[in-house]
Amino acid sequence: MRSLTSGIPLISAGLLTVGLLVPAGTAPAAATPAAGAEVCAGVPAPKLRAVRPDSRLNGMFTSYGNGNRRLDDWTGADGTYSVRLSDGRDLWIYSDTFLGRVNEDGTRPPTVDDGGTTPFVNNSFIVQKGRRLTTEHGGTVKNPTALLPPPDKNHWYWAGDGTTAGDKVEVTYQEYERFGPGAWDWRWSRNVVARFSQKRLSKPLSVTPLPSGRQIAWASALRRVGGFTYIYGVEDHDATKYMHIARVRGESLLGTWEYYAGNGTWSASEQDSARVMDGVANEYSVSRHGRVYVLVTHDTTQRLGAEIVTYYSCTPYGPFVDKTHVYTTPETGAYGSYHNANVFTYNAHAHPEIAGPDGDLVVSYNVNSFEPKDLYADAGIYRARFLDLSFN
Repeated sequence: MRSLTSGIPLISAGLLTVGLLVPAGTAPAAATPAAGAEVCAGVPAPKLRAVRPDSRLNGMFTSYGNGNRRLDDWTGADGTYSVRLSDGRDLWIYSDTFLGRVNEDGTRPPTVDDGGTTPFVNNSFIVQKGRRLTTEHGGTVKNPTALLPPPDKNHWYWAGDGTTAGDKVEVTYQEYERFGPGAWDWRWSRNVVARFSQKRLSKPLSVTPLPSGRQIAWASALRRVGGFTYIYGVEDHDATKYMHIARVRGESLLGTWEYYAGNGTWSASEQDSARVMDGVANEYSVSRHGRVYVLVTHDTTQRLGAEIVTYYSCTPYGPFVDKTHVYTTPETGAYGSYHNANVFTYNAHAHPEIAGPDGDLVVSYNVNSFEPKDLYADAGIYRARFLDLSFN
């Protein structure tokens, strides 16, 4: 298990560009597409009617994270992907995760590696049945480890999106490696997919390499459309991040991949994968809404900004147009709700399988701090926030 001192920079996966936080006001703001905007010929852009916090999901995870019924379960994490299982349960997929106890005053004890009692692992699951949540990790109750264990102490896995394939769950992971003693001496290594039985989610059945020849992290989002599973990835050049798209016929990611090469064409070679657009985060989503596909992402054209935006397309592979600001995260920066310049937000994406009130699109985003002590002082910082987006 990695120490928190070395782990905190790792929690900031996909935020390799370090700079000043963009100040954010405490009041969220929303915008709608310009009058008459079209996604493609004859297809109008949806109009955003309202954005509001999802009190059900926010309350459920706050209550679970603060509860001390077990001392090897989840108290906070980032990543926050979800998959609807065949029996109706929801699987929540996380990367860096705090387990253990939260004190009555809302503080978190230091990690085990730092002399405290809080276990810290690089990936985990929460299984939800109704409002009952349970945590899945590797190791034992007394010595929990990552659900997908690393090959050695200098490697670890961060989770991406997941999908069902028959009676299995397939979850994408990115393997990272440390190459030196410095806090930022680590890098992406490759993509893999781990398969789990839906009936036994505590241990992977297999781990299989995925295409990794173009330095594209194929883990940002998965979406089943027609007879294909679309795989969305990011080519990360720190300040600039590019969307890439692949697809595989059927449900399983173990099939033959083809890559979007632009202009409506597909190629069998990953080298032909086109840069569809920039400005996306390392985690984003593409989901169907009526006649259009909605891309939800943090706006990475700003340096560590607080803006969540949407784009729209008539196909799952773009072009994505009509950039629309939908929300300013109120937690961010010195002018945010924590009044803390070290607090930032990142990696907004949708959960279309989890309907909000009145069929709203549920969106999550992660909250974190550059200062490790903040995550001890307030355990609630390091948890996703959920929103409901209502469209006309």
